[in-house]
Amino acid sequence: MDTTFAYWVPNVSGGLVITDWPMKTDWKWPFNKEIAQTAEEIGFEYALAQARFFGSYNAEKQLEALSVANALASHTEKLRLIGAVHPGQWKPGPIANFVSTADHISNGRFHLNVVSGWFKGEYTRFGEPWLAHDERYERSEEFIEVLKGLWTEDLFSYDGRFYQIDEAPCEPTPETPPDIFQGGNSKRARRMAARASDWFFINGGSLEDLKGIIDDVNGYAREFGVEPPKIGVNSFVIVRDTEAEAKQVLENIIEHATEEAVEGFKEQVKQAGQASPEGEGMWDDSDFEDLVQYNDGFRTGLIGTKEQVVERIRRLDAIGVDLVLTGFLHYEDELPHFGEEIIPAVREAEPLDRPEEAVPA
Repeated sequence: MDTTFAYWVPNVSGGLVITDWPMKTDWKWPFNKEIAQTAEEIGFEYALAQARFFGSYNAEKQLEALSVANALASHTEKLRLIGAVHPGQWKPGPIANFVSTADHISNGRFHLNVVSGWFKGEYTRFGEPWLAHDERYERSEEFIEVLKGLWTEDLFSYDGRFYQIDEAPCEPTPETPPDIFQGGNSKRARRMAARASDWFFINGGSLEDLKGIIDDVNGYAREFGVEPPKIGVNSFVIVRDTEAEAKQVLENIIEHATEEAVEGFKEQVKQAGQASPEGEGMWDDSDFEDLVQYNDGFRTGLIGTKEQVVERIRRLDAIGVDLVLTGFLHYEDELPHFGEEIIPAVREAEPLDRPEEAVPA
């Protein structure tokens, strides 16, 4: 199997779960550098740095995503770094130059995750307008169009709703065209992914729900006459010797959830999928337990024994998942274990013969 693997860069405090249960992780630079070098050695292909500016879900301290991803590129040789950026907080012209610079520093290993935004306060408290759900994706799509234009034309002009560019240069241009990643689960996010992005990150979910989203994105791509984006799925990984042990760890995390922070996060994400015209998308049906891992990572089901987790990844592959984005409770121990045990086992596993085997009838 050729499934690729990424990990969430722990560049914000609080870890990947909103809990008071003990965890072995750190947000500081020395730890992040060490984890990136370890991840590269043991088979991870990508690392995704998240962008936060205000404390939420216990993330009071934040190392800026683009800076961290670029710095990690200079301390690794193969790992592909993905930095997150929010249109509206950043302008596409300077970002085009930043990414081009990072491309030269990394020898083509720097990529961009364009985040349309769900945290209203990170816009309004910085003095930026807060747009309606679908408008945020419209702005992101224009943002990507401007980036690609600046990277491919000597002097680029653009007359859009959100961006106006008048014969602007971008020198040097990237030597390797950066991949554009984006997240989202809503209908508007799916259309944008099919039309504008190279990769589509989906929140965690059941096999049936994930397959429905992937099929929808592929349908939009056919409608637009383009190649569909590759698919990445968020997951939180708990591998133990027995299924009971893995489930006990999950229970401990949830039982010790930081209730006030989870409820605050639940209130903030009402600006995401629930605010779309159809009322569907990221976190629209997430309950308290789901939100303890703030991208629904428990739902993906990578919780159990080594054999169970490998089998689940086979099923994800069968429904069209190209990349598994991982998070861990104990980065210090569990990320190395995943690379040493799970990734090689996935590489040796046979794909399912029939995709329909992936989702129970």
